[in-house]
Amino acid sequence: MKLLAVFDEIYKTRSVSRAGENLGLPQTSVSLALGRLRRCFNDPLFVRTRDGMQPTPRAAQLVQPLRQALALLQSATEQQDEFNPASSSRTFRIAMTDISHLEFLPALVNKVAKLAPNVCIEVLRITSETTQLLESGEADLAIGYMPELDAGFYQQKLFQDGFACVVRRQHPRIDAKLSESRFRSERHVVLTAPGTGNEIVEQELKRRGSQRKVALSLPTLPGVGNLLANTDLIATVPQRVAQTLMKIARVRALAPPFRFPDFAIKQHWHERYQQDSANRWLRSTVAGLFLEI
Repeated sequence: MKLLAVFDEIYKTRSVSRAGENLGLPQTSVSLALGRLRRCFNDPLFVRTRDGMQPTPRAAQLVQPLRQALALLQSATEQQDEFNPASSSRTFRIAMTDISHLEFLPALVNKVAKLAPNVCIEVLRITSETTQLLESGEADLAIGYMPELDAGFYQQKLFQDGFACVVRRQHPRIDAKLSESRFRSERHVVLTAPGTGNEIVEQELKRRGSQRKVALSLPTLPGVGNLLANTDLIATVPQRVAQTLMKIARVRALAPPFRFPDFAIKQHWHERYQQDSANRWLRSTVAGLFLEI
């Protein structure tokens, strides 16, 4: 069972040392186990490259049947080891949107430091490969607005969010209320980063037959507060992002001239880790934090 687990972790992480971290084994034990696997299958299985330990064709053929065998052995054990956050040195990998970086990550780091001081959080970007990372176990969770993950993954709604318009405090043409005509005539910055809900805004504008003058398109969220504070641009962003921007930049938030549909921020995970005690602890910690924020 240990050999199968070592094979699976090296395949997922492409690293002997990282496999050891995840399994709670010293690197020497993982190397010895890999040596036994190589002798058993008469194949190198994993070859060191600049991109990590890459699997051989033989290893690629073995991964699915060995994972099935490992799952059967794990289900046959009488009781799974319970995760102890206070003593664990595990690394959790969480795929996050830029919004989660801005608003949620500091609270998570502080909470984990208190409950699990030796646990490490590795943040991954949301990309087209996020689905595959969750399936393989290279990512434990994905957090944010990601409708593409709603089907085929376990999910938990963390909170509902809407939209606000953000402008600099001394905007020369916008007072306490933003009219629809002013919304149309002013220049906008559009945030195309995953999780910002820009597609919801675009769809609603199209449905209403309305348009906005796009002066700038940004693929990331960090830095938008300073940008807005030093230009006359308008950004339509999730309400919680607007609240955060007001704390870190000289900007103010206004209600949009018409209502955009709300959307749900969720955490997503693969069914393989539904019963994993460490993953359950992580999900519970994340859910609890969103109640506190």
